[in-house]
Amino acid sequence: MAEAQELDVIRKSLERFSNAHGISGSEFEVRKLLEKELEAYVDQIRTDTMGNLIASRKGKGPSVMLAAHMDEIGLMVKYIDEDGFLRFVKIGGWFDQTLLNQRVIIHGSKGPLFGVIGSKPPHVMKEEDRKKPVKYEDMFIDIGAKDRKDAEELGIEIGSTVSLDREFAPLANGKVTSKAFDNRAGLVILIEVMKRLSELKIDANVYAVGTVQEEVGLKGAKTSAFGLIPDLALALDTTIPGDHPGITKTDSPLEIGKGPVITVVDASGRGLIAHPQILRWLKESAAEIKAPYQLGVGSGGTTDATAIHLTREGIPTGTVSIATRYIHSPVEVLDLADLKACIDLIVKAVENMDRYF
Repeated sequence: MAEAQELDVIRKSLERFSNAHGISGSEFEVRKLLEKELEAYVDQIRTDTMGNLIASRKGKGPSVMLAAHMDEIGLMVKYIDEDGFLRFVKIGGWFDQTLLNQRVIIHGSKGPLFGVIGSKPPHVMKEEDRKKPVKYEDMFIDIGAKDRKDAEELGIEIGSTVSLDREFAPLANGKVTSKAFDNRAGLVILIEVMKRLSELKIDANVYAVGTVQEEVGLKGAKTSAFGLIPDLALALDTTIPGDHPGITKTDSPLEIGKGPVITVVDASGRGLIAHPQILRWLKESAAEIKAPYQLGVGSGGTTDATAIHLTREGIPTGTVSIATRYIHSPVEVLDLADLKACIDLIVKAVENMDRYF
């Protein structure tokens, strides 16, 4: 497939998955999409008790778990006031200022409803209050309800999930923007890797896993790895670059458009310290096909790899990520070329597994 065609396939897949909605604990829409995309390229596919999607390609060699989380950060209704306005809690790591004045979708029992996140107008704030960021506790969701009874009749209840109403859009020079590239980008990589592997003769057992509840504690990765007991694993995710105003290269030397990021250490070692053999395997596989890559050493944030590598007596694990600007916001930005390079790298690495493990 020509490179332009391959990038177009990746773009369309990323658009479809990033436009889907599935906050932590409510990943069913995304899981359904993922199952549909993977079923043609694997021997078996199932959903475990936790809700993880596990697709297996059987082989006689060592087993590798490729994990990408399905969930996105979101909100949940905790209270409906007498006037029909909704108070909420955050599900996952939001920076409060990114929430204010956003349009949202409330996934009620009678179907989705649009709403907007509002707060006290600055026009009536005291001078000192205007200088302070608005906390999420002082925000509310307006769905246009007349009162609490009306909101309930529209299908809103305590526990209704809320996601951002934001859709995929192209930017210049192969860059794109949307919500939830963290981690729909990882799911697209997972699909394309399994598609390519289905055309190759390899001995490896490959488990393609869409995990649940990563954003709230790496929960699905922990349970799925415990059940699968793979010989090694890779988490596919996104990470923070330092290539835009407000952040410096000393904070993060990573750049979008410079290839996937092979994590050496994240969260200053409190998360993952990548297994040395995993690093050697990935770096040498990249060199073999002249694939660009970056090395990541981070002080904050981690991935499913942290939970996987501590499972049972330990599983050699690494992370391959896509540098993505404005993570955990409705306007995340990445470069499609990085996804293609990541797919190329992981396919070659899986082909090479017998030489390293």
